Amino acid sequence: MSGHSKWATTKHKKAAIDAKRSSLFSKLSRNITVAAKVGGDPNPENNASLSAAVARARMVSMPNAKIKAAIDKAFGAGADAAVYSEVVYEGYGPAGVAVYVDCLTDNKNRTAADVRSAFTHAGGSLGTAGSVAFQFERRGSIAVDKVVKSDDKKVADRENAVDEDEFMMVVAEAGGEDYEDAGEQWIVWTAYDKMQDVQQGIEDQGVEVKGSELTMVPTTPTEVTVNDAKKVQRLIDRLDELEDVQNVYHTMDVTDEIAAALEEDE
Repeated sequence: MSGHSKWATTKHKKAAIDAKRSSLFSKLSRNITVAAKVGGDPNPENNASLSAAVARARMVSMPNAKIKAAIDKAFGAGADAAVYSEVVYEGYGPAGVAVYVDCLTDNKNRTAADVRSAFTHAGGSLGTAGSVAFQFERRGSIAVDKVVKSDDKKVADRENAVDEDEFMMVVAEAGGEDYEDAGEQWIVWTAYDKMQDVQQGIEDQGVEVKGSELTMVPTTPTEVTVNDAKKVQRLIDRLDELEDVQNVYHTMDVTDEIAAALEEDE
């Protein structure tokens, strides 16, 4: 198919990583709470959206206690009740790249102002509802490590359907639409509402799944220059820093050249 002294530097980097981790866990907790509440069931096996939200949290090693607390909050009362609303913002960034922003908020006025400010500072503009959504397709994405590694020294790492012909049959049997080679992983693509069934089908064949998520895939990627790509990435980063923002999708075509240039900027 989307950086002093050494000790001071170490402390700075650790603080930055911890801050990002805390922000990410906050976003994931909010996502889990809303998925549980909207689905009306605290059991991920009976709630596809919750299953996807929990899987995403586990991919970044979010503690089980935090996951449980987020689910419990969906069915709390009074001060513990979840009051988040889902809201989407659509617009265009530099070079005409379409940007679709998923948010969960308890204050729509604050969120709207923050998102609008991010677009404005990046040289982009917000659009009306539906102005860019048609440029994306909702799909399910399942990640499968080619090699399952164990932290337990007594347990050897093992192959996990590395052979492509074998894996292709696994995907077909599970009902996946397509798959791609992503280096150390296979990425399986599914219909938006079939992800949970396909994941279960893959696992039933003895293949361990790393994680899954519901996503938006651009139907027609937008070609950009390296310079414009950096501008678009700054917009994406600014949006990602907002606590109310859950996901940012864009149509920028990230070629190998652009990916390398963006990595140099990190």
